[in-house]
Formats: sequence, C-alpha cells, structure tokens
Amino acid sequence: MFVMLPVMLASRKLDGEDPNIIHLLRCVYGAIQAIAISIVLFIYVKTNAAAKERSNNVKIYVPPAPQPFADPNAKIKYQEKNLSEHLVSTARSLLTSTLFGIVMTGGLHIWKGMIVGLAIQSIMCPFNLAENPLVSAFFLKGGLTNLKGKRIFGEKLRDELEKSDEIVDGLGNTLMLKKEKAADKKEAETKAFEDILLDTWDSGAEADISPLMNALSKKNINFAASENGWTPIMVMSGLGAKSVPGAMRQMRGVGANPSKVDKEGWNALHWAAFHGSAEAAKVLLSKTDFDGIALGLHKVMDKEGKSPLQHAKDEGNDDVFKVIEEAIPADTGDGSSDGLRKRK
Repeated sequence: MFVMLPVMLASRKLDGEDPNIIHLLRCVYGAIQAIAISIVLFIYVKTNAAAKERSNNVKIYVPPAPQPFADPNAKIKYQEKNLSEHLVSTARSLLTSTLFGIVMTGGLHIWKGMIVGLAIQSIMCPFNLAENPLVSAFFLKGGLTNLKGKRIFGEKLRDELEKSDEIVDGLGNTLMLKKEKAADKKEAETKAFEDILLDTWDSGAEADISPLMNALSKKNINFAASENGWTPIMVMSGLGAKSVPGAMRQMRGVGANPSKVDKEGWNALHWAAFHGSAEAAKVLLSKTDFDGIALGLHKVMDKEGKSPLQHAKDEGNDDVFKVIEEAIPADTGDGSSDGLRKRK
C-alpha cells in the first residue's frame, strides 16, 4: 500500500501523448513481465515436483493471509489443508493471476491507450512476486525441498497447535480435532521415518544424508520398509554418496545389522556390489568395522541364487569385485548364477 499509492499518483503525471514515453513504458513493461512469467513458470514446475514428494503429503494448518486494517487482536483461524494440495493450488493461483494481469493490462493499453497500468505494473510486479510464499521460499529459504521445516505459509503442524488455536475447514466451519491415539502416533512416526529413508535413496549419490542420520536411533536402526524390506544400512551401502563410510560406521555404533535381507534376499553387501559402492563394501568387510566375512555376508545367496560377488561381476563393478574377492579367504567358496535386478 505504501508503495502502490505513490506509484499511482506519479503515473498519472505521465504524458500519455508522448510517443517516447509510451515506447519506453512498453519496453520496460515487456521486459519486466517476460522475466516475471519466466520466474512464475519455473516456480510452477518446481512446486508441482515438490508436491509429489512423499514427505509433503501431510496435513497443515494455515493462517489467513494478512489483510490491511485487520484487527491485530483478532483470533487467528487456522484452515486445515494438505501441504501437497496447497502447494499445487498456490502455484496455480500464482500462474493464473500473473497471466490474467498481463492480459488485462496489455488489453487496456492496446484498446484504450491506457499507460497508467503499464507504469504501475512495471513497479509493482517485483514486489508482488517477492510477497508470494512460493517465490520467497525458493529464493530466500533454500528452495522448495524439506518444506515441512520451512513453514513457507506460516503454517503449523498438528503437534504444534495450541488449545487456543481455532481450526476451520474451507467453508469456515470450526473443526474439532480428535486426540491422536498412541497407536496412530506411532504409525505416523513410522511412516515419517520410512519417507525419510526412501527420499534419501531417491536422491542418489547427491543425497543429503543428514535428515536420515538425525532420525536414526537404536529403535529404528534396523527398521525395514513395509513394501520391500529395505533397511537404513542397505540404503547407505548402495547410495554412493561421499559421506557414506563415516555414516555407516556411525550406524554400526547404533547397532546396524548388515546381515538382514530385503524381500529379494539382498543383504547390505549385495546392495554395495550391485550399485558399485566400493567404499561401502570396504566398511562392510573390514574387520575393524562390520567384519562382514565373519558374518558371512559374502556367502548369502539371494532369491535368484546370486552372491554379492556375482552381482559385482555381472554389473561390471570391478572395484567392488576386487574388494570382495580380496577379502574372501582362499578356501572359502562363493556361489553365483545369472540374473539382473535394479533398485532404480
């Protein structure tokens, strides 16, 4: 408001008959709107990608947008929304309002010769973009990842709500939130950890493993994903990220069990062998770390009858093959058979 009023007053003093001023305004307006629509389209694509992340499929409680002249002492009514759906609707609204503004301002200029709109929108466009929560989150809050911890809408999560907070639905009707049962809470915590585990794997060699490492405890160190039986030590063994060896040693200290197998019969060494993670294989087989030879990790056959050594050979991961081969005692046999399976 403090910016828009002076801009409106100043724009009225422009000479709408001067062709030089008109040409200059057209150039400035066109350049600014071209940049704006590029940013908006980019944010739209990024937001839709973020909405597909499992970690964003949660309920949030969003306060109303700030209104001028609103009573500062009025009780805040939080609206219950799904974070993924709210991301998509906000991105769609940003794109729609931007395109509508361009069409409206351009149309009035072309049909009615109005230049005030060009001047106002040339100044206000950057301010309007900066105030949008998605644009602000991307450029000022580290991007559109790990959104639950960034509170880009000023939202609260379920466990952050206070007794005095009023929750309403989309129609403004007050909602009574049921108290979470202990079993429901435990299930939610389990689901949250599984999301972190799978998101870490989905990110590949560029993964930020800190969320997973921070979430680990003695209770969940050998957690197995419900669909495929993947455990934290398996994921870390196949990840190939730079910080994997140190992370695996930390996992060992918490009680990670590399002998556990997933639903296809793979243990942690199978993962390292198949995905070419030589450093992970060294940690698994080192006598000072997991001592995988003593555990017999190299002898385990998966459901296709393949050992870790055979997987390394079949995938052409010669560095892992060498690590395993050198660690196996000379009198220890190691079976193999044909087959191929990928995790990604």
